[in-house]
Amino acid sequence: MTSVLDPIALAQALIRCPSVTPADEGAMDILQRTLEGLGFRCRRMKFGEIENLYARRGTARPNLCFAGHTDVVPVGDAGAWKQGPFEAQVIDGLLYGRGAVDMKSAIAAFASAVAAVGDVPGSLSFLITGDEEGVALDGTAKVVQLLASKDEVIDHCVVGEPSSSAELGDMIKIGRRGSLNAWLTVDGQQGHVAYPHRAANPIPVMIDLLARLKGRVLDEGYESFQPSNLEVTNFDVGNTATNVIPAQAVARLNIRFNPAHKGADLMAWIEDEVAKADAAFKGKVSVRMLLSGEAFLTPRGDFTSLVAEAARAVTGREPELSTTGGTSDARFIRSLCPVVEFGLVGATMHMVNECAPVEEIRQLTAIYRTLIERYFERFS
Repeated sequence: MTSVLDPIALAQALIRCPSVTPADEGAMDILQRTLEGLGFRCRRMKFGEIENLYARRGTARPNLCFAGHTDVVPVGDAGAWKQGPFEAQVIDGLLYGRGAVDMKSAIAAFASAVAAVGDVPGSLSFLITGDEEGVALDGTAKVVQLLASKDEVIDHCVVGEPSSSAELGDMIKIGRRGSLNAWLTVDGQQGHVAYPHRAANPIPVMIDLLARLKGRVLDEGYESFQPSNLEVTNFDVGNTATNVIPAQAVARLNIRFNPAHKGADLMAWIEDEVAKADAAFKGKVSVRMLLSGEAFLTPRGDFTSLVAEAARAVTGREPELSTTGGTSDARFIRSLCPVVEFGLVGATMHMVNECAPVEEIRQLTAIYRTLIERYFERFS
């Protein structure tokens, strides 16, 4: 049995919850009530401060999952918004509010599509987190681990991130680069610049270390991916004096890498370079690292073609299958099943006056409905 669920009204209700990471502010409750009304069995999972939700309707395979997040980034300068960032007003055909693009409207669109489709010869599920915009430690990563431990099978997944570039349906993300952060510290000995032999200057050591790391060409690219890159994102010695050799130098770097690399291998390389620097210095050189996610690529095939067909059927556009952009929770879900990202145009995400055209939200709903209908025709 089908029902009617207005995606705009649901998106507005979600946007009116000021769910800036890690706060939830009722967003999960609204979504849970909506999905239970559509026949879903909902399971809340709270890790630390983070609210997560896994909902499933049906027990048979295949299981098509929609993944997303209800948390949002801070509003920035609230006074620069045309109206309150959590008022969710529609002005001149645009739905304004934090999360309108990234990505409460996509959640609403998929829920509305599910309502319109009704029962399917398989299962539909939602995997929703409140930690995508934060450190992503207590969100999708832990939900995926728990689902795997319970032998929950998800056959394919669509993540509702704003993947479209200039027009709705012009791009589908089929992979993402991995991300590795490293914090480097060189501890030396403070001293007077006139007596350098009494000090141990950490700055030249850090400069040489960064030069060696930055000087390596990681690769020339990978299938569907641009070359990996290492960027120094911070360098500081905290020294305000002109006649003092500082005691410490700290730096931070980030590596965005394609599937030519594994995070563990890159970490081992950095640790080896740090060890060499440490051995040649009478102070101490150390590093702390955090692997945010491995690179992944969903091979082109029946599933990626199906998502492209659904987008083309509604918009008339031929989507580009892309791996550009930053990271998303798809990096965790890919351990369960093939995953792609498809959603609204991301032009205003994270910006003041974030907004999405109402008509495009309705088009996205139609695309998701087409995707669901064709998915079970093809994979059941």
